[in-house]
Amino acid sequence: MSGQYTVSASPAAREEGAVTQTVASLPATFGPAPESRQGTADVLVVAGGPGWTTEALHAVAAGARGVVVANPAPEDTTELAAAVDAAGTAVVLDLRWASNPALVAEGSTPDARNAVRSALGSASLLDSVATAAPGTDPQRLLGEHLAALLAVSGPLDGVSLLRSDATGYTVAGRLANGAPFTAQGVLTAARPAAVDIRLYTADGGVSVQVPDPDAAWPAEVRVTGAHGELLLPTLYESAHRSAWRRLKDHLGAGTRPDDLAGFARLTDLYATLAAT
Repeated sequence: MSGQYTVSASPAAREEGAVTQTVASLPATFGPAPESRQGTADVLVVAGGPGWTTEALHAVAAGARGVVVANPAPEDTTELAAAVDAAGTAVVLDLRWASNPALVAEGSTPDARNAVRSALGSASLLDSVATAAPGTDPQRLLGEHLAALLAVSGPLDGVSLLRSDATGYTVAGRLANGAPFTAQGVLTAARPAAVDIRLYTADGGVSVQVPDPDAAWPAEVRVTGAHGELLLPTLYESAHRSAWRRLKDHLGAGTRPDDLAGFARLTDLYATLAAT
């Protein structure tokens, strides 16, 4: 079946966002644009490396109905947001971990965000570790890590960079209730790439484990308290597919997602760390 919306992606974007596999898994909605029409496809995919906002601006100016940004690095999105508002383009950010539906689910499905924020009042510590392969850019990993944290925890205060080198980083700060949080990045081949977030409270806490979007297993969210341990519903959906399904919903409804507004908070936090 041919796609309702045609899709065009550069080789870098296809690799960064697993575009070929993801589009093939949603054949009733999306399909590749013919080579002769790639520049005028309904949806243009942008690789999220440095300069991605400029490329996304070009896609909006070219008349794309939708733009997917695969794993965007922190950048100022002010100009892009203004262009999107004027053009009515749906821009969806396919974030490495933060787009996983276990973190922020649709509808009334229990998710990590609700679990963590419900427990913040009695939180004593939030500890998180992001793991990636050796050779990964630590600063890029830090942006992906912070995006996942912001998705579940909300505002982070007093954030400072304690260490950053070729092996990783250490960041510290405070949660909304004043409890401390730490975020560590580790470049190693000993563990698969993933992010692990653990919130500790007086009677338990919340554990969030999110694999890379190309992994074959789902994220896990466990809530521990006086009731014992509860495993939230397992969602067999990758971050990539979740992002594209959101795009489908917005294109069908003629609405625009608020991804860029949320990403601006990440950009501001990242800039604060860069200045320390």
